[in-house]
Amino acid sequence: MHISPLVWGVTIAVTIAFFVYEFFAHVRKPHEPTIGESARWSAFYIGLALIFGVAVGMVSGWTYGGEYFAGYLTEKALSIDNLFVFLIVMTGFAVPKIYQQKVLMIGIIIALILRGIFIAVGAALIENFSWVFYLFGALLLFLAYRQAFAHSDSNPADGRIMRFVRRHLPVSDTYDRDRLTGVKDGRRFVTPMLLVIITIGFVDLIFAVDSIPAIYGLTEQAYIVFTANAFALMGLRQLYFLIGGLLERLVYLAQGLAVILAFIGVKLVLHAMHVNELPFINKGDAIKWAPEIPIWFSLLFIALTIVVATTASLIKTRGDRPPHLETTLPANDTEKNLT
Repeated sequence: MHISPLVWGVTIAVTIAFFVYEFFAHVRKPHEPTIGESARWSAFYIGLALIFGVAVGMVSGWTYGGEYFAGYLTEKALSIDNLFVFLIVMTGFAVPKIYQQKVLMIGIIIALILRGIFIAVGAALIENFSWVFYLFGALLLFLAYRQAFAHSDSNPADGRIMRFVRRHLPVSDTYDRDRLTGVKDGRRFVTPMLLVIITIGFVDLIFAVDSIPAIYGLTEQAYIVFTANAFALMGLRQLYFLIGGLLERLVYLAQGLAVILAFIGVKLVLHAMHVNELPFINKGDAIKWAPEIPIWFSLLFIALTIVVATTASLIKTRGDRPPHLETTLPANDTEKNLT
């Protein structure tokens, strides 16, 4: 699959344009999106992603089209897991709902930049070192284990990083609208909004470590990796407000993602064996009996796993009353101006 520098440039420019439009059209003025607004834009971005995948299949062949759809599904599932952590972060910091859009937009932009860096590094490693597939496979198997048994009961507002920041920076206890800093009694303070942004940045870094090896297990095409990630992140802000209450019901999402990551990890190890060049493994020769899992099977397996995890979660939590997440501070605190 040959992608010219012009196509790369246009793709990156269009991606940036979408996020710029999102900021000025929806995020610049603080407000809580309605269900209707969130649903319309979520449907638009998902439809756009599907149309792009069909275009890839028609122009470059359905092998690449299948790789794109498998990558998009995987990244979208991981992004929804990312949303759940964002929900925990904003609940822990009690971010007022009208300012959550800005936090999400900044978090998504950070995620796209970090993933772009990881994509470039991953592409360079794959091109020059075939043994990196062993490393990626082992990493995904470890991440799958951690995903399946991880617990997220800790409060991100009271984590080690936040305690370190609070020791070294004067932090206010209240928000000054959506500002990152404020002044009180002639002294500049950092608002909790800055702490939220820092936390979201670290969360994005962790998820980039998960997502990039996962999608490289489905395709070696950097262009497909980038576009699948970009489309998975587009509309994520609207999806947060659309399914915010539903996130708490996806109790088996972590286990479903663990199965997907483990599957891709095994796929990567098998591929590494198929292209083996390490001298201490089979004397540096390819292990011919190692099968290559076809992309159609990967796409079917990933889609089926997502459906099963979602359905099982909804059945499990049917009739449960979701716990109330209060993310809005009292008006006299949230709108208090430090100046």
